[in-house]
Amino acid sequence: MIKAVLEKVISEDLAAIWSILDSDEKRRVAEAFTIHNFKKNQIIYAEKDDPENLWCLLKGKVKLYKDGVGGRQQILRLIRPVQYFGYRAYFAREPYVSSAAAFEASAIGALPMSLVEDLINNNIRLAWFFIHELSRNLGGSDTKIVNLTQKHIRGRLAEALILLKDNYGYEADEETINIFMAREDLANLSNMTTSNAIRTLSGFVAEKIITVDGRRIKILNEPLLRKISKFG
Repeated sequence: MIKAVLEKVISEDLAAIWSILDSDEKRRVAEAFTIHNFKKNQIIYAEKDDPENLWCLLKGKVKLYKDGVGGRQQILRLIRPVQYFGYRAYFAREPYVSSAAAFEASAIGALPMSLVEDLINNNIRLAWFFIHELSRNLGGSDTKIVNLTQKHIRGRLAEALILLKDNYGYEADEETINIFMAREDLANLSNMTTSNAIRTLSGFVAEKIITVDGRRIKILNEPLLRKISKFG
């Protein structure tokens, strides 16, 4: 069953690990791969925990975040199916410097990092896979730092909404973002206070760029929202 799940997951991700393993390596992965179910808001791993697993989101939504001054959170990355996460700290030989939690009920696969390291030592293509992933994430982090420190509030919130849309898509109506976000989470993603996030959302509603119904956000004018994100 685990092998069948892996093959289904990998078929949806052309750059996935499965495609660069030989038959014996695939067998070892299938035997060690476990699936864990997490409830909404349940912590997957916490800051200062020792990294033990390579995590792969199979179903659901996950946030990587860091607690800041005064108990405020900063959401660092959003994970979507099928993405790998939680391995950087192991390669750095340090505890986790951030935490991961489920945005909603999620199924997540786990593979021991000790096995991943052993596979890397014998498979140069797998080593390059992780170099590529880490390099992309580093580039994304550099861009995010600039945007969060230099963009105005409107630009930051517009960017957050576009990020949610690009990561999780629309619902069947092709307008409603396929994730329910609390105002606090939107603020934490955009590096602003919750009150500023609420006021900015209200401004976007008044300009008929979006509509808001509880935690459901519908984008009415995506090109304008992207323009605000780019130049905000």
